Amino acid sequence: MRRLGWLAAWVLLVSGGAFQAFGEVTRWEIRQRQPYAQGRELGPAGAYEQWEGKVYCALDPSHEANAAIVDLPLAPRNAQGKVEFSADFRMLVPVDLGKAHGGLFYEVNNRGGATALRLIDGGADDFLCRQGWVVLWSGWIAEVQPGSGRLRLEAPWARENGQPLRGPVRCELVVDRPVPKAALSHRGNQGSYRPSPRGLAQARVTRRLREADPREEIPRDQWKLHVQEITADGATGQLPLIELEVAGGLVPGWIYEVVYEAEGALVQGVGLAGIRDIVSALKYGRGAQNPLVAPDGRPWITRAIGFGTSQSGRALRMFLYDGFNADEQGRQVFDGAMPHVAGAGLGFFNHRFASPTRHNAQHDNHLYPADVFPFAYGEQEDPFTGRREGILSRARASHTVPKVMHTQSSSEYWHRAGSLVHTDPRGEADAELPPEVRIYTFGGTQHGPGSGVPGERAAGQLPPNPADYRPLLRALLVALDQWISGGTPPPPSRYPRFSEGTLVGWREAESGWQPLPGVRYPGVIHQPAFQDRGPEFLTRRRTTIEPPEQQGTYIVRVPALGPDNNELGCLLVPAVAVPLGTYTSWNLRHRSMGAEQELLSLAGGYIPLPRTAAQREATGDPRLSLEERYGSFDAYRRQFLEVAARMVEERYLLEEDLPRLAQSIEWARALFQP
Repeated sequence: MRRLGWLAAWVLLVSGGAFQAFGEVTRWEIRQRQPYAQGRELGPAGAYEQWEGKVYCALDPSHEANAAIVDLPLAPRNAQGKVEFSADFRMLVPVDLGKAHGGLFYEVNNRGGATALRLIDGGADDFLCRQGWVVLWSGWIAEVQPGSGRLRLEAPWARENGQPLRGPVRCELVVDRPVPKAALSHRGNQGSYRPSPRGLAQARVTRRLREADPREEIPRDQWKLHVQEITADGATGQLPLIELEVAGGLVPGWIYEVVYEAEGALVQGVGLAGIRDIVSALKYGRGAQNPLVAPDGRPWITRAIGFGTSQSGRALRMFLYDGFNADEQGRQVFDGAMPHVAGAGLGFFNHRFASPTRHNAQHDNHLYPADVFPFAYGEQEDPFTGRREGILSRARASHTVPKVMHTQSSSEYWHRAGSLVHTDPRGEADAELPPEVRIYTFGGTQHGPGSGVPGERAAGQLPPNPADYRPLLRALLVALDQWISGGTPPPPSRYPRFSEGTLVGWREAESGWQPLPGVRYPGVIHQPAFQDRGPEFLTRRRTTIEPPEQQGTYIVRVPALGPDNNELGCLLVPAVAVPLGTYTSWNLRHRSMGAEQELLSLAGGYIPLPRTAAQREATGDPRLSLEERYGSFDAYRRQFLEVAARMVEERYLLEEDLPRLAQSIEWARALFQP
């Protein structure tokens, strides 16, 4: 009976039959349905299917739940006075939904692509499906160009007095090798706002080697902009691809900046509202109003966790900050939220002429409105404006605060202002975490997980950081679900703190760094700037000053270092807790990339320990050698597995990952050979 009811609901959807709108979702259109993972049985939930299609939404501009959407009142309306938009979606669904455990894992996709299948499933054989999750992605960025399966948002255009909006736009680009031209967008698969005729005539292009250097204007006859419409997979991008060509080519490492008047602003904020309404429809919709319903009309989805990586983790934080965790009926959308490697950032997501692709970094993209107050989840006072608020302020006012697990690599302290998540904005004191929030800093790791095996130097001065933190994410996701569904408290937060002496200044003399032969310690770090973008920015998110004027700096700190130059006060994977080297949170750009000595964005490094005492003494390395520390591979392996087993007991690791972890260190056996 259950199976027949499920099939009947599915047939209604794929047959193209429209159904009564639930809330703000007006229609689901499933265009493709196929077996996932070759139809294999994936644990207790059995076989899965992958659905792809489009979901259609409509918003009431006068509803208070939509008041935070910038320029929504300026968008065109249908006969019912609603603003319409649509989003691509992709969903992994058990063939027999009765075997699912009732949870929705919604990943805020990163620039049109999924990351969870690499970060959480990676190396663990379809972990999310084996756990019984329904997994969903939907488009939320209108910049995304069509093609390569990227998920896109079709957002409405804002118009005033029947005319497209105009305003200043700034694009910044850095290349790592000599090229004749490059895209204005941060990624080549994203679009840029079209210049108005006046904007094209009056555009300015400058360059500078370092972010704080004076801008050098490039004469108008030495550059040109190329505007190209992108069409793929039967769709056309809402924004064109715009490339900057410079006479003689673009020089690696230099920051090129283009400022111009743009024409045509998208109401990008509907992307966040779309996430809200899609998830809400799956949790609360009944009957044919919801593609995931039981035969009796009840929703299969009983709880939802939002996950996001880097840019999309910042979007998840902004989703909470802007109050979208309450739907139009005031019901809670996400029961749990897991922003991963988001640092202290929000983003350029819900603004006039928004550009969600942009981030903040020490060298490039430093002046975009991404790392802005508030940084912490609890309420604090902004030292520059006197505002008092936190990421969860609006959710607390609407009684929709989710359980939050903020996870970050320790690279976030250098590249993404990660300390501001748990300090005051001046970097002087530990912040008090709200009871619904846990923070886990993965010490000795970089922004993206390493392969587990050290490699050769690539773009940086050091080889990339090989530490693989993915097993931690799997265990913490299980703990988050247990916290939501059964009230089981999660493992304690682990992050460096002033109160424990493990959070310190970033300069070499403050950090505890012991100089190593042939290694240069950074002389720079990313610290968010407070900037003047014009009188309407803080109240209406409209920029009138480009480039913005820097008026102050929020202060960041970093984890203290122990005798091996490895980080203290953090949650450590066994490979870092029982080290074969120093795992740095930073790396510096190599001279071949230009801007030498600036941070290599989001990257960490690795410096192997000397093998023997004789090698250590010959090079002047202050760190104990492998010979002195462990003696043999078997002794090293024993310590490694003891740490891993203890972490299973503490619920920072899953028992199923122990065999994988044991196998992951076999490469090191050769290090102990005579």
